[in-house]
Amino acid sequence: MRQHNLFAALRAAFPANLDEVAIDTDSGLAYSWRDLERGSAMMANLLQGLALPPGSRIAVQVEKSVEAVMLYLATLRAGHVFLPLNTAYQAGEIEYFVGNASPAVVVCTPKNFGWVSRIAFKAGTHHVFTLGDDRTGSLLERAMHHSDQHECAVVAEDDLAAILYTSGTTGRSKGAMLTHGNLLSNARVLRDYWGWVPGDVLVHALPIFHVHGLFVALHGALLNGSRMIWLGKFDARLAVAKLREATVFMGVPTLYVRMLAEPALTREAVANMRLFISGSAPLLIETFNEWKARTGHTILERYGMSETIMLTSNPYRAGDGERRGGTVGFPLPGVGLRVRDDHGQDVPVGEIGGIQVRGPNVFKGYWQMPEKTREEFSPDGWFKTGDVGKVDAQGYVTIVGRSKDLIISGGYNVYPAEIESCINEMSGVAESAVVGVPHPDFGEVGVAVVIGRPGAQLDGERLISTLKAQLANFKIPKRCFVADELPRNTMGKVQKNLLREQYRELFAKSRAA
Repeated sequence: MRQHNLFAALRAAFPANLDEVAIDTDSGLAYSWRDLERGSAMMANLLQGLALPPGSRIAVQVEKSVEAVMLYLATLRAGHVFLPLNTAYQAGEIEYFVGNASPAVVVCTPKNFGWVSRIAFKAGTHHVFTLGDDRTGSLLERAMHHSDQHECAVVAEDDLAAILYTSGTTGRSKGAMLTHGNLLSNARVLRDYWGWVPGDVLVHALPIFHVHGLFVALHGALLNGSRMIWLGKFDARLAVAKLREATVFMGVPTLYVRMLAEPALTREAVANMRLFISGSAPLLIETFNEWKARTGHTILERYGMSETIMLTSNPYRAGDGERRGGTVGFPLPGVGLRVRDDHGQDVPVGEIGGIQVRGPNVFKGYWQMPEKTREEFSPDGWFKTGDVGKVDAQGYVTIVGRSKDLIISGGYNVYPAEIESCINEMSGVAESAVVGVPHPDFGEVGVAVVIGRPGAQLDGERLISTLKAQLANFKIPKRCFVADELPRNTMGKVQKNLLREQYRELFAKSRAA
């Protein structure tokens, strides 16, 4: 069988001199490429010594560390399936994931061993290890007794490499099954499209339980043999200081907002930088413009999903077009993207519809959910992303929102992103979120939640009055609330499901009347 193991491709990109620094950490430790090779080999041998069936799931809920990266690489090279879990998940959530995925091995932080091990053993998992972000834990204690030489497992292109559980904001979380072929094809496309070159240095400031930090950032650096500057926890001041040593930074919009608040962020501080990339949540046009004015760099925004890794990107090279704020650029090479209406017909250029995609990066399906998998693919094999958007005459893709966020008010389709963009441009507004809630007359109406700038005095009724001069009446939110902050997940996405729940009874009294 031909070798398709993702680890083999990543290992082949390591520099000839394995004693060069691969990862510099914010704790002052430096890891060489040889450290990554030896550490992942010892862990792979540990897994192999457990006599696990091929393709066993290895569930991991640990804090960010280089040793956690070694565990990921070890899982790949041993031919097993990596299952990263958000460090914020609590007992009820972990119980669901472990019960659903039936992992052969669970790795958790030392402080959580008591309750995690109870859940794991009850579910039939035989092996539970601990791994701390301070180089402690039973995983390392056991691995150190194993050989630092390991023959990479031979896998097929279609064999599973990872399962990523979706957030589950509209029901049960689904495990997206990603293959070695999915991950490697996308990593190679991004290496070329984003112009990775010898000597690039990445500031790795993201968590590694998510597509953005684990696959896009980590694979990018490893596949290019690039040194990483490793931030265990994001610190805006430290991140800005480290930009002087780096060439590439990947972040969620929140990280850019925090760095903009640092006086040390100057053109001189980013003089060595080649590329700033943003994703995982919409980047406000104001942040896009402020970053450009402050640093002279234009942020490259892209779009992807747990099920597909990266799908589109604004251009890196000027010859391929401009980077347009508010858009996510063009479909990546090899990715097909179309926009269709509710009847399965292509919509005209510039009109809004459901985004469907296909390509070698698109996942194999949902773990143990064959019916759900069938539902999410069109009869001709395109994945229905659940995102709503449009493609303009030049081919730029704009995401309008999630289909579940669509508000149908009095029979009219209302897209929250359109209303939010208008509100965000108003004086004193920092950010907004619009959600649909039940209404006795219209079925559903919009409610806006607005965050003000420091020192701004906002009035919800006045904001709605201003909006009435800009949008059709059916799009106008019935109520507007001013709040201190919006609920977000760990990747910075606004959790609109929580806002919907908070305001769902807002018009219940008028319904009763």
